[in-house]
Amino acid sequence: MWSDCGLGWVMAIIQGLALFQNVKGHPSMPTFAGPVTSLTVAKGRDATLKCVVDNLGDYRVAWVHVDKQTLLTIHTHVITRNKRVSVSHYNFRTWLLHLKYVEPEDSGYYMCQVNTQPMISQVGYLEIVVPPEFVNDVVNRNISVAENANISLSCRATGNPIPKIKWRREDGQPILVGQKKVELYDGEELVLHKVSRQSMGAYLCIASNGVPPAISRRMHVDITFPPMIWIPNQLVGAAEGQTIALECNTEAHPAATNFWVRNDHVVGTSDDKFETYQVVNGYKVHMKIVIKNLNENDYGIYRCVSKNALGETAGSVNLYKVRATSSYNRNIPPTSTLPDQDILNFPVESEMEVLEKAGVQDNLSFQEEETEISVEHSTGTSSSPSNRFSLVKSSFAITLLLLTL
Repeated sequence: MWSDCGLGWVMAIIQGLALFQNVKGHPSMPTFAGPVTSLTVAKGRDATLKCVVDNLGDYRVAWVHVDKQTLLTIHTHVITRNKRVSVSHYNFRTWLLHLKYVEPEDSGYYMCQVNTQPMISQVGYLEIVVPPEFVNDVVNRNISVAENANISLSCRATGNPIPKIKWRREDGQPILVGQKKVELYDGEELVLHKVSRQSMGAYLCIASNGVPPAISRRMHVDITFPPMIWIPNQLVGAAEGQTIALECNTEAHPAATNFWVRNDHVVGTSDDKFETYQVVNGYKVHMKIVIKNLNENDYGIYRCVSKNALGETAGSVNLYKVRATSSYNRNIPPTSTLPDQDILNFPVESEMEVLEKAGVQDNLSFQEEETEISVEHSTGTSSSPSNRFSLVKSSFAITLLLLTL
């Protein structure tokens, strides 16, 4: 059984065969018909190196892995113990070295030798390319930090050629790096400074080196913050017998518990008088409470409350009473989007105008107070009774003066 041996032994064997051939003599010497073609093969594929020799006669062809100084084959015999190596030929002119399921260590220079004296040879290069593969021990898949903290996402991959790393957001939004927004970021490490809730989401690390397939890894960034509340209308007016909707917008992460409170009691959970709705969009929630068939006891302060593990906050909406008139109702735009609900959000001109029309002083609290507001508008200018009496007296005096003349 032949064993792998150094290049020195290869040279000795080849030269010995060459001396033997010279003793017999040949009318013409072997020559190479063309160069040994270099190859680029992906890891795991099969590779075949070709060497074409004219006028080989009784000479022998050998294959040598130059980088490893290893004799692989002599003529039709495989010398190496590597079972993935084999040799074949066509009419003793075209000699093929076969390597199955190539590995990165198979890359390097391969020599085709003919044992003439002096020896002739040609060299070809086999390059084994390797698709990207992530280095798992440096990858942190999920990160959770408080808002305004700094974070670093790291991603590294191996392969041949060395892969390039790019980052992008899964939702297609730009990445805020420093003060600049970018669609793609190049580099193994992505550093985000003073992250905001807008930075929350999934980030994709993409590794590619031209050898398919390119690979990607998903990392999720959680940004935590206590609840915040925005109220579109803090003053909402409605008449008795109507149905009204009060609204509130909240943001929180982790997700908050949201509910409505009146007089220190949660409303809308098990009462036919109220219906509550929530529309969730990520960390944003739109809250709505519908109050049906308003009566005297329904007016007052309603509070929307949002609570998570990091804190609690609330906002207030004041529902006050107005006198519904035909001229006022004609100016009310439909604001409810609820199906099969007759819900009206009465427009409020301004808080000061409401107070002036109601005859309420600045120091009067709206909470739990009934405020009747007449919103009927006159088309002309009317005068008080005293003004009309003065006008009559003036007309009568003028008439007497004319009669005396």
